[in-house]
Amino acid sequence: MAMTRGTVRLGCAPINWTNDDLPELGGELTFEQCVSEMALAGFEGSEVGCKYPKDKATLKKALDLRGLVICNQWFSTLFTTEPEEVTLEAFKKHLDFTFDLGARVVGCAECGVTIHGDESLPIFEGPKLTDEQFDKIAAGLNKMGAMAKEKGMKVAYHYHMGTGIETLEDLDKLMERTDPELVGITFDTGHATFAGEDAVAVLDKYKNRVNHVHVKDVRSEVLKKTKENNWSFLTAVKNGIYTVPGDGDMVNWDKVFDILNEIDYRGWIVVEAEQDPAKADPLEYAIKARKFIKEKTGI
Repeated sequence: MAMTRGTVRLGCAPINWTNDDLPELGGELTFEQCVSEMALAGFEGSEVGCKYPKDKATLKKALDLRGLVICNQWFSTLFTTEPEEVTLEAFKKHLDFTFDLGARVVGCAECGVTIHGDESLPIFEGPKLTDEQFDKIAAGLNKMGAMAKEKGMKVAYHYHMGTGIETLEDLDKLMERTDPELVGITFDTGHATFAGEDAVAVLDKYKNRVNHVHVKDVRSEVLKKTKENNWSFLTAVKNGIYTVPGDGDMVNWDKVFDILNEIDYRGWIVVEAEQDPAKADPLEYAIKARKFIKEKTGI
């Protein structure tokens, strides 16, 4: 069955305009420009960024004007460093906020010991989680999954560079500790590739647990420089480690879309390809991504 618009919906992340981890990157760009250009490029959904109004009614009005809905908002879990209830209480508020704006999935990542926001630390020397930490994260995620399920939502764990859950081995440790009925993944082509994995292999292994999809490519030349120079995650981003589908040279898009087709994936595919907007005009790259996805999938 080919992908069809309606069962698969296309979104774009605001991090392509202004970076939540480094707000001065794109700091001059407004929320209004961001969502207007997403709509102009042909997307129908957005994730929530740092400049988005915190008031639900104000945000919904701005989105409605542009024919957009919220499909997800990043949620940071702190199970490795804080009592479990700290994360669970924050998660309940997060569910309520995003549900009312249209989201039915929550992409989350453990950020208790993350280094991805620290420009002074080399990304490939990130944290190594202990079995005890994996156990804590998994236990908390199972509880989050149950909370989300009660509300008709899903948890999608987002493996992410710098967090200690990056490689396929890391993901395996987490997934084997969590309930497949309660905890799925955000399949992210870019983070899998950056971590040294074949994104297609990651998708193929966890295709039955995909609750959300982020698409971006990696520039192999920048990945090489990142390793040679011991760059931080944000230094790599500023130097163009990521780009949109149709522009990089490391992800096998035909195979990615073939597997998503094979499993009859139903949900959002979100372009999340953070770059320095002064070097890579967000509207230009959003249009490029939208055109490429249409060419590959027909939607």
